[in-house]
Amino acid sequence: MVNSESNSYEEVAVIEGDGIGREVVPAAVEVLDAVGDFEFRTARAGDAVRAETGEALPQETYDTVADADATLFGAAGETAADVILPLRTAVGSFVNVRPARAYPGVDAVQPETDVVFLRENTEGVYAGHEDRLSEDLSTLTRVVTTSASERLAAFACEFVADRGGDAFQVVHKSNVMRETDGRFRDAVVSVADDHGLDTEEVLMDAFATRICLDPTQFDVVVCPNLAGDVLSDLAAGLVGGLGLLPSANIGPDNALFEPVHGTAPDIAGEGVANPSAAILSAAMLLEHLGYDGEAAAVRGAVESVLESGPRTPDLGGDAGTDAVTGAVIDRLD
Repeated sequence: MVNSESNSYEEVAVIEGDGIGREVVPAAVEVLDAVGDFEFRTARAGDAVRAETGEALPQETYDTVADADATLFGAAGETAADVILPLRTAVGSFVNVRPARAYPGVDAVQPETDVVFLRENTEGVYAGHEDRLSEDLSTLTRVVTTSASERLAAFACEFVADRGGDAFQVVHKSNVMRETDGRFRDAVVSVADDHGLDTEEVLMDAFATRICLDPTQFDVVVCPNLAGDVLSDLAAGLVGGLGLLPSANIGPDNALFEPVHGTAPDIAGEGVANPSAAILSAAMLLEHLGYDGEAAAVRGAVESVLESGPRTPDLGGDAGTDAVTGAVIDRLD
């Protein structure tokens, strides 16, 4: 994709990672190639890299991601925390955007599901403050700041306004975690009030029940780090599985895009992995770089293939990754 202002190509870092990441990321790259011209910079991270070099995320890979315009990442196995958390830091990510949508033609538990999770991406229990104090005792320190919560809330307000909305849900557990989730809730609600948006507060355990019974109650959901991770995976079960969920890790000037599914070692190397989530992540990458028309075309092609096939085995079909990818490319408008 040529940048008309600089007459240079957009630079996209590509990290396949482990397992089916090595199959679905190349599929997404094929789709990006079909809609424009990019300068791809290949980098390595994950279990195989650690086995070879002793480190799961080489400094060279970190620097490549930090310097790129955007990054497309697959998945990491046992080294996931050692890879994805620093990569999110490399792009300055403060919010993880995870849409969970049911598509026509896909056997979904709740076919009316269409929810976007906006998850705080820097702190909570994922801040990394764990200690083993004795043979019997380990501790985990949960970190919540007003500043990070407000930054997430400001993003959420802009996100909702761009969609033509005027409200969002805030999911938390402040009835138990009074100081941390209480701080998160207060900061998010205050920013929403300042922007003239309404909020509905939902306890995370109640949310888990309500979204299963009637997902149409929810549109945009703002939540702390761990809650967003778990609840978006729950929503994946409502729409047909993790193979359909893309995500974006957004920073002020950079971003990293990844399918929500993991390495799927049980099918890795068999050529049957569903590339939909990775390709939809590529669509989010296109949108982030300002290519809304191309992003819409990619989403439309994926939806057409999901509706009428071919489909991979996880969706009841017998097609391979390459066949599904080719069908998506064939149906690009």
